[in-house]
Amino acid sequence: MKSYYLLICILFFLYSCKQTKDQTMDKSFPVRLMTLDPGHFHAGLVQKKMYETIDPKVYVYAPEGPDVDMHINRINSYNTRNEDPTSWIEEVYSGPDYFEKMLQDVPGNVVVLSGNNSKKTEYISKSITSGIHVLADKPMAIDPGDFIVLKQAFEMAEEKGLLLYDIMTERYEITTILQKELSSIKAVFGELQIGSLEIPAITKESVHHFFKYVSGEPLIRPAWFFDISQQGEGIVDVTTHLVDLVQWEAFPGRIIDYRQDIKILAAKRWFTSIDANQFLQVTGLNEYPDYLLKDTDEGILKVYSNGEINYTIKGHHAKVSVIWNYQAPEGGGDTHYSIMRGTKCNLIIRQGPEENFMPILYIELIDGDDSFQQKLNQAVNEVLNTRYPGIKLENLTPTTWKIHIPENYKIGHEAHFGQVVEKYLDYLINESMPEWEVPNMITKYYITTTALKMAMENQ
Repeated sequence: MKSYYLLICILFFLYSCKQTKDQTMDKSFPVRLMTLDPGHFHAGLVQKKMYETIDPKVYVYAPEGPDVDMHINRINSYNTRNEDPTSWIEEVYSGPDYFEKMLQDVPGNVVVLSGNNSKKTEYISKSITSGIHVLADKPMAIDPGDFIVLKQAFEMAEEKGLLLYDIMTERYEITTILQKELSSIKAVFGELQIGSLEIPAITKESVHHFFKYVSGEPLIRPAWFFDISQQGEGIVDVTTHLVDLVQWEAFPGRIIDYRQDIKILAAKRWFTSIDANQFLQVTGLNEYPDYLLKDTDEGILKVYSNGEINYTIKGHHAKVSVIWNYQAPEGGGDTHYSIMRGTKCNLIIRQGPEENFMPILYIELIDGDDSFQQKLNQAVNEVLNTRYPGIKLENLTPTTWKIHIPENYKIGHEAHFGQVVEKYLDYLINESMPEWEVPNMITKYYITTTALKMAMENQ
């Protein structure tokens, strides 16, 4: 009997020590990351910097193979770089039961998802069911069936008090921020036009490239990236950023209800051709895997990576489109074009050869207001410069102006991931996410997945 009581005391002591240790860890680092099946380099970019509230120890669950190896190598490169090295400690479990193992162990409270998109909605749903917060790379849904599951996951997350959020880096690009700021100044922009199918009130176009450099190294993409059943088509992938920006810029702080505020008017899809040598360069593979043979014709891989969506949002016409080329021209990279048409002026972002492939914001007067120059100067000096010191205005023609932006605001796409994580941490720790974020995420994926269905039916 004494031995029994002694055993009970020992177990109680050990349990108390574990509780004290866990509580101390939670107090020091309220966020503990798990990385699940990191098949996309965005998973690594989440950890390109350190965060005061995130435990340096990260738990990685993934199947064995090159995807997880490249992820760990990327994290190691951040840990060993000369300038501002990180100090992440990666604990890796690799095996065929990696997902079940993560749900069984649950050593963290936030899971980062950036990989094969055919599994992502399942990962999201089961993680939420298991009480885990989710930070997911786009897209979170790649077809109408995924959309239904994702919507249910959002409902469950609300019931459980969990944060489900996607990584929208383009909100942090400075020309986009300034375009949004100027569109809210009625003396300069007026009101957003209604537009038409032929001339939308707001247009966003994005050009991307399969072969590119990330963190100074040529990007090696997994072969499944070229399989639309695993990666998703272009119309449901990069367009998530563009649809998000339409909502975020044109209707800031407002809830967009897809059942009332959205009407899909037209959608189309088309493929990019990749030859065997290009496939070798970007994947390191000498031949196409069996699952890609269905998309090849005489040795040419045809990837439905391009798409366009025309729709109305709260009665205003919008168009988003994405194009994937194999490689950017010399000196170029991924590019973005955007125009917001106001009743007083147009706000245009261009990123072509004339801009040296760097995004530049232009203002074009359309209503002949003689006092427009004064109003624009006032907006730049008293509004933009207050929030972003150093912004300058250049008059190119009597009706055209260019915004000059100091270099310190041009931090680059990779650094925007850190900004997204900081915002996520703020929402998570302070439980302060705006009420429009979730319904607008749901609307975003309704638009992309419904457009895919329409494009396929019309082809």
